[in-house]
Amino acid sequence: MATKTLAARTAQLAEVGLTPLLTQAQVEAFYGVSDWTVNQWVKRGCPVEQTPFRGRRFDLDRVKAWISQDVASAASA
Repeated sequence: MATKTLAARTAQLAEVGLTPLLTQAQVEAFYGVSDWTVNQWVKRGCPVEQTPFRGRRFDLDRVKAWISQDVASAASA
């Protein structure tokens, strides 16, 4: 099975109305942050989808929207 880029997976899933869910490691790589940072984001309310066996996945569009909102609220505080 060939590994696809996020853009390729997004395009393929968009055809059927879905978006890919990323692992925590993929979110860390996308933003260039540590696992500690992502764990802090989750504690502060970053949207996360729970999976069986204590796993979790992230919808990148929802994370981006949350970060934008979080930055805006921090700037106004």
